[in-house]
Amino acid sequence: MNIIKQASYNNQDFAIEGRETVFKGFIQVEKVSLRYRLFNQDSYSNTLQRELIRRKEAAGVLLYSHSQQKFALIEQFRIGAIEDTESAWQLEIIAGVLDGDESPESCIRRESLEESGCQIDQLQHLFSFYPSAGACSELFHLYSAATVLPDQGGIFGMPEEGENIQLHILNYSDLPALMTSGRLKNAPVIMALQWLQMHIDNMKNV
Repeated sequence: MNIIKQASYNNQDFAIEGRETVFKGFIQVEKVSLRYRLFNQDSYSNTLQRELIRRKEAAGVLLYSHSQQKFALIEQFRIGAIEDTESAWQLEIIAGVLDGDESPESCIRRESLEESGCQIDQLQHLFSFYPSAGACSELFHLYSAATVLPDQGGIFGMPEEGENIQLHILNYSDLPALMTSGRLKNAPVIMALQWLQMHIDNMKNV
C-alpha cells in the first residue's frame, strides 16, 4: 500500500497576485487572486478568484472516564445549522477559539471549566486538521482527556457572550446507537467518538 507521507508541492508552488478584505467581524472574509502549479506539469493554473474565510485556530476536547464508563458532550444552538432539517441545536465536544497567542492546551482547559465545570490535567492530542479547507483557514486541534465527570449534566456557558450550553453525561453503552443515529453532524465530535470507541475496544482486549 502506497502511503502519501509528503505533499506533492509546497508553499513555493502557488503565487498570490492580490488579496482584499471584503468583510471584517468575528470572522474575516478576503477575496484572493492566485495561481497554483498543476500536477505533473511545470505550468500554473489560470488566475483564479477565491473567497477565503479567515478564522482563528480552535481546539476541542472529549472528556471521558473509564472508571465511570461515561463521556461528556455538549449541546448548543449553531448558526451554521439553521437550515438543518432536524435541529440547529448540535451535539458537540467542548471547544473554543484560541485567544491571542494562547496554546491549544490552555484554551481547552479554560473552555472545559466554562462549558462543563470540569478541571482537566492530562491531555492527549489526537489530530490537527482543517474542517473546511475549501473555503476556511481554521485549523482545529482535537484532544481527549480522562477526568472525573459529574453524575449529571447541567447548563453552562458565558451568557454575556450569548452562550447557553447544555452538558450531557452519557454512558459508554450509548455509543453504538449514538454513532448510527444521525444526530452527530460535525467532524470533531465524530472523530473523537470514533477514537473513544476504538480506545474502549483496545481496553477490553488488554
